[in-house]
Amino acid sequence: MTGLYLVALLVSIGCELLIDRRLRLFWWHDPRSAAITLAAGLTFFLVWDLLGIRQGIFGIGANNLMLGIELAPHLPIEEPFFLVLLIQTAMTCYGIARRQVAR
Repeated sequence: MTGLYLVALLVSIGCELLIDRRLRLFWWHDPRSAAITLAAGLTFFLVWDLLGIRQGIFGIGANNLMLGIELAPHLPIEEPFFLVLLIQTAMTCYGIARRQVAR
């Protein structure tokens, strides 16, 4: 089913944000730091991906769950959303750990 991967990523990001909002972990605790962290992480990982693609390490395999749209050669449109989910998950875990250490 084309586009299912992107839908799953968007739903997962939404759920992460709901958890963050409910527990005030990162975005609702310090939105400025969260935005900076997300932007820095996204930039870092996109550069990492582009370097890996250029060296032939990364590529797109056959998959009918993705849209088939590429932002650059071998960089699917879903990749930035996956990276946002990865970074958001790390920020959520950090927020939970920070709270536990404070207790």
